[in-house]
Amino acid sequence: MTDAILTLAAWPYANGPRHIGHVSGFAVPSDVFARYQRMAGNDVLLVSGTDEHGTAIQVKADAEGLTARQTADKYHQIIVEDLAGLGLSYDLYTRTTTLNHREVVQELFRSLHRNGYVVAKRQLGAISPSTGRTLADRYIEGTCPFCGDPGARGDQCDNCGRQLDPSDLGDPHSRIDGEVPVFVETEHFFLDLPAVADALRAWLATRQDWRPNVIRFSEQFAKELQPRAITRDLDWGIPVPVEGWEDEQLKRIYVWFDAVIGYLSASIEWARRTGDPDAWKKWWVGGGARSYYFMGKDNITFHSVIWPSILLGANGQGSMGGTPSAFGVLDLPTEIVSSEFLTMSGSKFSSSRNKVIYVRDFLREFGPDALRYFIAVAGPENQDTDFTWDEFVRRTNFELANEWGNLVNRSISMAHKNNGAIPPAHALTDADRALLEASRAAFGAIGELLGRAKFKAAISEAMRIVGLANKYLSDCEPWKLKDDTDRRDTVLHVALQVVQDCNTLLTPLLPHAAQKVFEALGGEGVWAAQPELVEVSEPGAEAPYPVLRGDYVNQQAVWLSKPIAVGTPLAKPTPIFTKLDPKLAETGPEWAPIG
Repeated sequence: MTDAILTLAAWPYANGPRHIGHVSGFAVPSDVFARYQRMAGNDVLLVSGTDEHGTAIQVKADAEGLTARQTADKYHQIIVEDLAGLGLSYDLYTRTTTLNHREVVQELFRSLHRNGYVVAKRQLGAISPSTGRTLADRYIEGTCPFCGDPGARGDQCDNCGRQLDPSDLGDPHSRIDGEVPVFVETEHFFLDLPAVADALRAWLATRQDWRPNVIRFSEQFAKELQPRAITRDLDWGIPVPVEGWEDEQLKRIYVWFDAVIGYLSASIEWARRTGDPDAWKKWWVGGGARSYYFMGKDNITFHSVIWPSILLGANGQGSMGGTPSAFGVLDLPTEIVSSEFLTMSGSKFSSSRNKVIYVRDFLREFGPDALRYFIAVAGPENQDTDFTWDEFVRRTNFELANEWGNLVNRSISMAHKNNGAIPPAHALTDADRALLEASRAAFGAIGELLGRAKFKAAISEAMRIVGLANKYLSDCEPWKLKDDTDRRDTVLHVALQVVQDCNTLLTPLLPHAAQKVFEALGGEGVWAAQPELVEVSEPGAEAPYPVLRGDYVNQQAVWLSKPIAVGTPLAKPTPIFTKLDPKLAETGPEWAPIG
């Protein structure tokens, strides 16, 4: 039976290139998951886009002498190219500056306002004394009044998970330039979180299979819900669709509110571009789909508390009641799949603090699959993980090149040399049967792990089968069986069958290498489809813009063990992975040196 699987990756912010810490949270895990689900025969929709509104964009624009729009255009282009280079199989990767996104955000805002979950009230707003602009909550740091953590943000404390306002902080200061903000009274619209609190907590109580860090942060945050501002004094953002506010040039919808709605707006845009405007409903309405949201841990509460609260209010399912938005009763998330932080020398990756390895630089020198592999097998799935060049070199050389790459190369090389094609199997021994059975059984075990987003365990199991196959070849020594060609051919047949199986098992993780291995085994056509970067337009828009999309339905990769085709011609293989210079472990590359 085919399941509908909605896969949603957090929206990277358009104020600079993405570094490898970013993509370890939202990008690679969501793609591995989506690729597996497609191979398993499920109906997958993977969408995301670039988050392009808010104070940070304007700050970056000022620093570079650009307009906010020019800044968003510049970094959207860079980000979309980097994500394409990583091979992220989006059905649509778009942006929040589209007219479609504006319409969807404004409709949900109006629905919340009509249902009574958005209310106007006055508050103290933080203003930069040098620019006169509002400072976004996330750009103010200070001491948490509850736990005393000195690095709390103006919206929440990551240490204790409590919801905050900038004026709550001790020693508040701007993360941009260190200025002490001025607090002035201003009127804004607030999302009335207490009005959906009972419904939200009841729903959270059913989410006990989430990762422990997600449950912990979400339950803590939901204990003390307060109304939360969803507009800001700013000129770069979506206009407030309420009478008397629409013409306000310095009142805009807060970026955190508009960004999470991007999951819905991107799905709607995807549907329109397929020619079936209602196609998105399969994944959003009626409870027939499962939805998985991928992100880093600093985004947990926006997806596990704030976004579900928006959905509950827009559905009319809070204490105020109400009628659903024009989109109908929208489904709440099935699971929030959050990763911890990928660090560098013990510190969180930070462009401003020069602790950064940009995706573009990494792809240029090492290609996509080495990074994808490192994130899956050594990344921050359940705890903060330190990236080191030593560990990267070790994983690449000893696991990808020596273990997996060597198994592929020597199996195909021997068959090419002795047979010129995939040889037949003759009488099987117990050793042959044991390896083939282990390889076939791995599909069930690894599929279950990938379906639960347990990537480390999945890759470890796949590499265990690779190790068994390497041991099998070493034990059987087919290169010595010159006088027993039937036995030699049987060993090579078994080895090639397991190579094909392992390639299938590793395809969600290593799609580029998987295509090469597929071709080395004599395959033709597209095994693992890649995204395409294309320019699109929409009615009423000023200019076309780049997006990612792709044809993943017609790829050949499926999640099962297929018998290899005896007689398929084999050419002399070339190495799938290039070993790295061991000195890199000590020095790092020129563009990210150690020390």
